[in-house]
Amino acid sequence: MVPASFLWRKNTPHCDPSTLGHRLSMASALCFINITPTILIFVLLFSLLASTITPVHSLQQRPTNQTDFHPQQELNKLKMIRAHLDKINKPAIHTIQSPDGDIIDCVLSHHQPAFDHPKLQGQKPLDPPERPQGHKPPRTETESFQLWSTSGENCPEGTVPIRRTTEEDILRATSFQMFGRKVRKWVRRETSSDGHEHAVGYVTGEHYFGAKASINVWAPRVADQYEFSLSQMWVISGSFGDDLNTIEAGWQVSPELYGDNYPRFFTYWTSDAYQATGCYNLLCSGFVQTNNKIAIGAAISPTSSFEGGQFDISLLVWKDPKHGNWWLEFGSGVLVGYWPSFLFTHLQDHATMVQFGGEVVNSSPSGLHTTTEMGSGHFAGEGFGKASYFRNLQVVDWDNSLVPLSNLVVLADHPNCYDIEGGINTVWGNYFYYGGPGRNDRCP
Repeated sequence: MVPASFLWRKNTPHCDPSTLGHRLSMASALCFINITPTILIFVLLFSLLASTITPVHSLQQRPTNQTDFHPQQELNKLKMIRAHLDKINKPAIHTIQSPDGDIIDCVLSHHQPAFDHPKLQGQKPLDPPERPQGHKPPRTETESFQLWSTSGENCPEGTVPIRRTTEEDILRATSFQMFGRKVRKWVRRETSSDGHEHAVGYVTGEHYFGAKASINVWAPRVADQYEFSLSQMWVISGSFGDDLNTIEAGWQVSPELYGDNYPRFFTYWTSDAYQATGCYNLLCSGFVQTNNKIAIGAAISPTSSFEGGQFDISLLVWKDPKHGNWWLEFGSGVLVGYWPSFLFTHLQDHATMVQFGGEVVNSSPSGLHTTTEMGSGHFAGEGFGKASYFRNLQVVDWDNSLVPLSNLVVLADHPNCYDIEGGINTVWGNYFYYGGPGRNDRCP
């Protein structure tokens, strides 16, 4: 389902306060003062004494069972964060300030994080393949529907826009190791999974080589920083055990990942059931971006309004028959990039399931169901202009052709909290409405 805050830092002194944000502990602040070892020891001892009188908050600003303050551990943590930021934030040849506070770095396409991968080092992005048969190409590529592009600035040709990751982004994560990654969960839809609730439509039983859908975008309320609400497509293969492969794309509201409540365009992948491989967006070497108009992880604008205008985005994922890579198209014909086939095991060949729908995290605050909304926050039965929808659902078959779904199954884990209703007509083809408010009289 990536963040922002500083210009290229490779040549920045390690203790430059402008690069470390403003959530610093006393120990981390010591690195900005030119002091003697004797004074350093005195200051550290004083800070330890003071911590027994006045609580010292951890860098992560979250409840913790640890009450002792360890200056060296905090300094080591900052060093690891700085090293990680230097790894994923690449040198920018141009920088754009977004109205929502994001900083978008225009990075040379062959310097993006994907090319840190041993199998891609020294290479450049591939040329785009032909779209699947039956795909109606737009007459012209429209502007991207993202807040950062409303400034009128664009990244130059030969670069890709990357939302800059900040120290604060990493500190919001439940742990440094989990930054930019999903918590491992059971994905099979026949049963619900702990903390993750879904309302999805899916097809299975055949070989799939891609999928396409249009999704209307909302800004659902997310009740807790460590919960999220998303709407996406999943292209899946594997046994739902440790070998699960997924390719994912859609929009999400995730305060933990982005620090706000804007709906944002995102991607994800894993080849081992969310264990050690994969990440959101461009937060690890994996997805190769090829376009200078879309910033993965950036806010989408406009959004749909209740009983008002509806705004949707189209997503197409398909497997290039020639090279085997999985390509992603966003909006009106904009090719975003591709997942190299070598990232996967089962998806090197084909997918065995395709899913569309919504997902929320329910942390059960105070023993009650969360009030985090899915989609518009309204149930499927309320219909157009009120409920969220997926429309024109299609899959890509063995000869690279887009075809309608023949066996769509719709399923909600907790229909009293979030539900789903499917249908088919000549205008929208296969479609469904889905979503809900979370906690209500029927969902305590």
